[in-house]
This record gives sequence, C-alpha cells and structure tokens, in this order.
Amino acid sequence: MIKFKHLNNKCADACCSGIHGNEMPHRDTEVKQTRSASLNIQGLDCADCAAKLEGAIQRMAGVTEAQINFAAAKLKVVFDEAVLSIDEIIGTVTGFGYRASEKTENGITAVFKLSGLDCADCAAKLEKRISSIKGVSSAKVNFSTSKMTVTHSVQEEEIINAVRQAGYQAVKHGEKAMVKTWRQQPRMLSVIAAGFILVFAAVLDKSGSNDSVVTALYALVMALGGFHVAKSGFYALKSMTLDMNFLMITAAVGAAAIGEWSEGATVVFLFSLGNALQAYTMDKTRSSIRALMELAPPEALVRKNGAETLMRVENIDIGDIVIVKPGERIAVDGTVSGGSSAVNQAAITGESMPADKNAGDSVYAGTVNTHGALEITVTRKAEDSTLSKIMHAVEEAQAQKAPMQQFVDVFAKYYTPAVILGAAAVAVIPPLLLGAEFGTWFYRALVLLVISCPCALVISTPVSIVSAIGNSSRNGVLIKGGAYMEKLGQVKAIAFDKTGTLTHGRPQITDIVPLSPSFSEQDILTLAAAVEKWSEHPIAKAVTAGASEYSVQYSENFRAFPGKGAKADVNGKTVYVGSVRLFEEAGQSAAAHEETLRRLEEQGKTVIFIGSANEIFGAVAVADTLRHNSSDAVQALRKTGITHIAMLTGDNRRVAEAVAADLDIDSIYSSLLPEDKSSAMKELKKKYGTAAMVGDGVNDAPALAVSDIGIAMGVAGSDTALETADIALMADDLGKLSYVIRLSRKTLAVIKQNITFSIAVKVLFIAGTFFGFVNLWLAVLADMGASLLVTLNGMRLIKKV
Repeated sequence: MIKFKHLNNKCADACCSGIHGNEMPHRDTEVKQTRSASLNIQGLDCADCAAKLEGAIQRMAGVTEAQINFAAAKLKVVFDEAVLSIDEIIGTVTGFGYRASEKTENGITAVFKLSGLDCADCAAKLEKRISSIKGVSSAKVNFSTSKMTVTHSVQEEEIINAVRQAGYQAVKHGEKAMVKTWRQQPRMLSVIAAGFILVFAAVLDKSGSNDSVVTALYALVMALGGFHVAKSGFYALKSMTLDMNFLMITAAVGAAAIGEWSEGATVVFLFSLGNALQAYTMDKTRSSIRALMELAPPEALVRKNGAETLMRVENIDIGDIVIVKPGERIAVDGTVSGGSSAVNQAAITGESMPADKNAGDSVYAGTVNTHGALEITVTRKAEDSTLSKIMHAVEEAQAQKAPMQQFVDVFAKYYTPAVILGAAAVAVIPPLLLGAEFGTWFYRALVLLVISCPCALVISTPVSIVSAIGNSSRNGVLIKGGAYMEKLGQVKAIAFDKTGTLTHGRPQITDIVPLSPSFSEQDILTLAAAVEKWSEHPIAKAVTAGASEYSVQYSENFRAFPGKGAKADVNGKTVYVGSVRLFEEAGQSAAAHEETLRRLEEQGKTVIFIGSANEIFGAVAVADTLRHNSSDAVQALRKTGITHIAMLTGDNRRVAEAVAADLDIDSIYSSLLPEDKSSAMKELKKKYGTAAMVGDGVNDAPALAVSDIGIAMGVAGSDTALETADIALMADDLGKLSYVIRLSRKTLAVIKQNITFSIAVKVLFIAGTFFGFVNLWLAVLADMGASLLVTLNGMRLIKKV
C-alpha cells in the first residue's frame, strides 16, 4: 500500500495564528468544503505507475490527502470542493490512461436479471451504455447468465428504463420476471406481421403491380420490423456506441435512399427474425442451468413442538427436524436422524444408483427420497446448501473467460471499427479516385456495414462453454471456468494420489508382529493406538479402530511428522509410531527386521513400526483396497488419449508396485512426502506439457497447486475442496474423469469449429462484396444464419457426450 499525506500550509498557518473561543474564523477556513471520496481505478497494472499517479493527485491544488491501494485498485482522496471537483480528479486519472469511477457514500450494488439478451457483442454495448449513466459507477453484464451487476446511486427504475430502451428487459434479481408467450411479445408479433407483409409485397412486386403501392408496403415492413431495432440503435447512438442495431438501420435506410426498397425491407426483417431466434436459442441454453436451481423444493414439512408445519425453506433454521416422505425431493442439507431409505443423489453427485441412507448419514438439498420416510436434522441454512454453492460456483464459472474467448473479444474489438472504416473508404475512394459509379460502391459499403457485425464470432465461445458447464454440473462434475475446461482438453498426463483416490482410503489391520519378546500383540496394538488416536491419518484410524475392543492407555505431548509418523508420551515414556524412515532418522537400524518388512510389503501392505528411541517393539501391517472401478477408469482415460498415467504415494516402492500391479500405471513415484509430490508434478509437466493431478484434497494440496489442473474427488459437503479445486468430482467416482475429459475435448473442438466457421464466413463475404457477388439481404442472412448455426452447434454440448 502506498500512502501519502499532503500537509496544507494554509492550515498550518491558521493554527499558528491562533483561532480561539468565539473569534471569527479565517476567510479561507470559512469557505473550505472538505470532501472525502473513494474511486475505483481500472487498468492499474503496475505498482510504480500507482505511485506516479498518486504523486500527481497529491500535487493537485486543493488535495489534502491521497492514498492509492494498488492491490485493491482504489484511490482515497480528501480534497477541497471549493478548489476543485471530483470530475477534475477523475480527469487526471483518465489522463494517465486509466479509468476511474467514484464509489459514493450512497452507492449500492444491485444485481438485475436480464431477458432478451441475444448477442454477446450487444451485451458489451449494453454494459457500456449502463456505465455511462450519471450516478452509475460500474456495470458488469454476464452474458452467459443474463445478469447485470451495477454499483450506483440512482433510482433503480432509471437503470431498468435504460435497459428497456436498449431493447431488453430487466428486473431486480430475486424478483420474478413476467413470463410472456411469443403471442404476447410485441417484438415477435411485429416481426411476424412484417414477414407476412414482406411476402405479400414481393408477390406484388414480381407481378408488376403499382410501384407506389409496393414501395409503401416495403416501407411498412421496415417500420414494423425495424421499430425496436431503430429504437435500440437510437439510444446506442446517444451513448456514443455504434451497435449492430444502428448499423443495420443505417444499411436499410441507405438501401431505401438509393431505391433498393425490397432489399432494405428484407434486411430489417431478417435481422429482426434472427434476433428473435437467437434470443430463443440462448434462453434454451441458459435454462439448462436454471433447471438446476429449481431442483430444491421451496417448502418443507418441519416438526416443531410436536406439530408438523409446511414452511418456506428460507425460514428453516439449523437444528430443525424436516420430514421427507417417499418420492419427495429433499429441501435442505442435513443428517438423517430417523428412518432409513435410498436417496437418488444424481443431482449433486451424478451417481446413477440411489445411495442407502441411515441414521447419521448426510443428505443434500435437491436429491430425491425414493422409499421410506426420513427425519432429517438440518445442518445448513438453505442459502448455504451444497446445491446453492454449486449453483454459485457454476455462475462464477460462466463469467470466467477461456483464453480462446479472450482472443475472440480482442479480435472483435478491432474487427468492427476496421470494417466500418473500410465501408467508408469503399463508398468514397472508388468514385472519387477511380471515377467509379457512386451508387454501386455506396451499395457495397452498405453491405460491408452489415458484415461488420461480429455476433457469430463473439457468441461462438460463450455458448459452448455455458452448455458444457451445464452438462458437467448435471453429471456431478463442477468445472470452475472456461479456462479450466480448455486446459483440461489439452492434458497429456494425469497423476493420481494413491490413498483415498485409487484406493478407498480406509485401510484395515492385517498383521500384528511383535519384534521384542517383552511385548505381546495386544501390547503392540494398544501402544500404537495410544499415539495414533490423536491423528486423522487413514492408517491411524485403522489402528484405533483395530484396538477399539481394548482399553487404550493415556497419552500426551503428541507430535506428528508428516509423511513419516508420530510420537507421544505414554505413561511418561515417549513412544514412536511410523515408517522405517522415522526410526532410521532417530538413529536406529531396522536391518534385523528387513525380512519381515519385505514379506509384508510385497503383499501390498503398509508397515508401521512401534518403539522407543532405543528399541523397536513390533510392527503393524495395514492394507487398503482398490476402488472397484479404478482399473476401468485408468483404461477409459487411455481411450481418451491420455498418454501417461502416474501414481504418487507416500508408501515405499514395494507397496506401491503391489498396488499398481492391478492397474495399468505407467510410472510410480513412491516414498513421497507431501512436498515431494509437487516435485513429481513438476517433472511430469516438464516431460508431458500439460498435466493434471487427482487427489482427495486433504494431503495433496501442494501437488494440486503445482499441477495445471487440480481435480478433487468426493467433495460433496466439503466447502473447502469445493472452493479450492479447479475441477471437483462431487462423488468418489473415478469414472467421471474420462467423461469430463471427453466433454472438454469436444468443447474445444466445437469452439474451434465455431470460430473457424465465423471467420471464414466473414472473409468470404467481405471478398465477395468487393467483386459484387453479395447483396444486402444475402449478407444479413449469412450473418444471422452464422450466429444461429454456431449457437446450435454449441448447444450440442448440453447433451450427453
């Protein structure tokens, strides 16, 4: 944080002059109007630049204090309004190449739900238009979710009216929008009427009817079909943005001016029809996400004070008892406190088979109770449920742009102005410099205006990402954004953590081996349990579970050695429990027990020794079992094109090889401490390019952080794993891995198809325009047709891959 405080000499002088009691204040002090303001600065990308900007602000006359928080990109400034205005300060910031907006004391942030938003480029124009409203400090439109976030200090009705003038509808988020059928939508009715009249006018035109009548009918088509387009274009022009509505109307009016009424009317009709169809298809795409939000019922049967009452979920508190009857959908997250049943959790985990639920088991909002009544103790408020968090994450993911989308946005930013300038040049240069016919080249310039629309290109990526993320979330896989979706499609190598990922992570004791005549099997086991009862490691849980029928001794001063073991004081003596490495580092030799160790490890068992600083008392062997579908999951990954599959484990080489014997694993990294796993991931990335890591999110954090894609599994109910993983498998189902890789690769392919097709159409039609092969209606038909085709192509990702 950079801080500056400007000393006001006038103030210092006033203090020295002494102003006491009822003496009249100095004139300068009397007129001073000190004000504090907070500005959000956009584009601030370097700390040194922030320091320079801060220095410039503090040198402005009237500024008494200026402070820039570079990390938060905020400027706090205290200044005298009698000397300068906030606009002058913003002007200075703008002069440095940044954008600034004031966060007023009364400024609030509101979220609006939009409808009719049919084009990503139009969404960017709407964002710019709302941002230009006086009193709006920032506006952000999420095209994928049709939501707009506005920080403002004006009446919300003013914002809603501005959206309406742009040709769309807005309601405050949380309020229910009035749903109209196509018969009730004036825009759609006017398009249909324009279509009928256009056909009628074309028939009269071909039959040689009176030109005045035909022209009047074409003009009527332009008025009916173009009213809403012209209205939006007018307000776009008022906010100094040349959106496609304005350009299309310009092209249509230009066509009419040179006597091409039929083409002008056709342009208006096709553009309006295309917009209507585009809005319909985009609404279908977004509804795949909205359907998830409607899974949880709005009410639940709650038992309070012996009485059962139907309550809204937002009024249900933690600890309340909810009754769920057979066939009903569960409304809240909680634990089963009474009854038993099978619950279909496909909405959360993507599992096709219902899961048995008994007392103590967790259940989630949005899942279905198949048979048997359940009593559920609520553990989370409705707004904090797993389903709500998934939906929030999905909405955030849709707002994250993939690298390809960022490229397209930059391309489109320069494409439209370039083509418009090209259109102006085409209209002027050939007639002036080459003596060409003005009418011909003016017409071609109008065609270029139509072609300047980048809608198909801009919409090609987001519609594919939205469809794919909606698909994955319905199948129990949460992808945190387009960037991860894109990168997953490029993965060549995958590393699995062994325990809890390839295996169940619930090892059981198989052997207890006394290695000292002074200790029995029970002595070994209870000593180990006395130390391990403080640990959460899976092996520790196996030991404590195995000793549950015995009385475990008191222990204290527990200390863990990550990746090696632990120690604690038992009856005043320090007892060590851990791997052979733990004892060797303590100065002991385990050479005498090598044969026992080798025999157990070759059977795939993990061996821990129990002893003191001077003696090894005995050993306990535990074994974990592979998940039933681990082998199938590995084979399925190979079919998706993964070239290298590795296993990372803290177990030694012999145990790792025994476990991997049943799996088609390419490489094994054994005896790894948590930090060693990140080194292994770096090696895989160096060798294979893009590499993913799959873990349970507990001990694999360093490796997950180093990998290109961190995939956590079994995260349902775990907020931390849900928030930190790049991709989260809601259930412990490794089979979802191949599915999500297939989905990401298909998404990449669809995006490339859309971008290639969109650019090819533009290039083809621009070239055709110069040679006179393209007319107005063909240009607009190609433009809107391309937009619809890329949208429909992207919507294929909604279906199962």
